[in-house]
Amino acid sequence: MKKRAGIIGATGYTGLELLRLLLRHPEVEITTLTSQKYAGVPIEGIFPSLMNLLPLKCEELAFDRIVEKVDIVFTAVPHKTAMETVPPFYQRGKKVVDLSADFRFRDAAVYEKWYQKHTATDLLPESVFGLPELHRNAIKMARIVGNPGCYPTGALIGLIPLVKKNLVSLENIIVDSKSGVSGAGRDVVLGSLFCEVNEGVKAYNIFEHRHTPEIEQELSQLAGKRVPITFVPHLIPMDRGILSTLYVTLSKKMKTEEVLDLFVDVYRGEPFVRICPMGKLPNTRDVRGSNYCDIGVKVSEADGRMVVVTAIDNLVKGASGQAVQNMNIMLGFPETMGLDVVPLSP
Repeated sequence: MKKRAGIIGATGYTGLELLRLLLRHPEVEITTLTSQKYAGVPIEGIFPSLMNLLPLKCEELAFDRIVEKVDIVFTAVPHKTAMETVPPFYQRGKKVVDLSADFRFRDAAVYEKWYQKHTATDLLPESVFGLPELHRNAIKMARIVGNPGCYPTGALIGLIPLVKKNLVSLENIIVDSKSGVSGAGRDVVLGSLFCEVNEGVKAYNIFEHRHTPEIEQELSQLAGKRVPITFVPHLIPMDRGILSTLYVTLSKKMKTEEVLDLFVDVYRGEPFVRICPMGKLPNTRDVRGSNYCDIGVKVSEADGRMVVVTAIDNLVKGASGQAVQNMNIMLGFPETMGLDVVPLSP
């Protein structure tokens, strides 16, 4: 019997990506879609691309009615809304993958410093940071998974092998990331309008971006001490994709091919991590629409500086694809089920 999935907040970009991926999942049936704004509206009336594919209407979030129709829930709702939505499902034994930031942090004080007061702190110890390449075994046993942010996903996958093997200085890690506009969400916001974004590139929220503490949390746990980073996000005029350029200093002499061999070894068997060969660097075009993270490396042997470049689709590996990957792990399905999508490169 197929597992029944509900999407709470189904009409944003991440909701649409969840629908696109779950509709091709052989072991999952979508049974519930909620939207406060579009309650009563057929989902194909909101997303015409789903015409004749899913005969469901959006409904208001009525917990008592919905809980009987789902085995697992994806909460694709804003921060704060998630911490109010997740507990009732958890208390009734349902598994939850939360795409907000509300269940990504182990320390409520860190969350509250960057967001707002947390009203479900008792569930933070029950939640697992949902980066499979780092926490797969814990995700298997979890009932709540805090799906990582898009920027942290690309940055962490590029840094994990280096920090895990103690190969880089932890004092001056720089994460320079460039994201497509869909990362800002589907709401109408002046700064995301075509005329405001087209033909321009801008940095924003330097030293203030809320994904900074996620990256620092995971790197610090790996290193066994606090790891501060300099994180500079940029908005670029494309609809989807994140290219992260990571600047580090090696703690010992290594050649580019040696570092590439390390990445290949660490990520051996990882279904969604691809290491670019010597001389090639990732391009967001090559992962578009897929759950892949591509990695490339270049070492300056003269002085030990190194650049790692990663590319992901922010809506797939950076959000909904990773959420489905986490669901597969939680439910005991093959990890790639429903995610074996070829990138949409031209």
